[in-house]
Amino acid sequence: MASCSRAQVISLYRMLMKESKQFPSYNYRTYALRRVKDGFRDNLHVDNPKTLDVLLNQARENLALIKRQVSIGHLYSAQKTIVEKEPHL
Repeated sequence: MASCSRAQVISLYRMLMKESKQFPSYNYRTYALRRVKDGFRDNLHVDNPKTLDVLLNQARENLALIKRQVSIGHLYSAQKTIVEKEPHL
């Protein structure tokens, strides 16, 4: 597979963040967002094209996994946690 450009990496990052924000469960949502941020931050200075391709393929697989889990999460309603509840004014 050809090396990816910076724009493709940023686009994949944004897609992962956007999809992670769709989790209906607060705990899953914050976990997914934290993992995406940490994963990209940990591999910020990877220069080897082969390693970069492997990491990007893993990120694409994770994106597909997140999309599946989000759709499953929307099938089952869950009660909101205290953290998510809006304050009554």
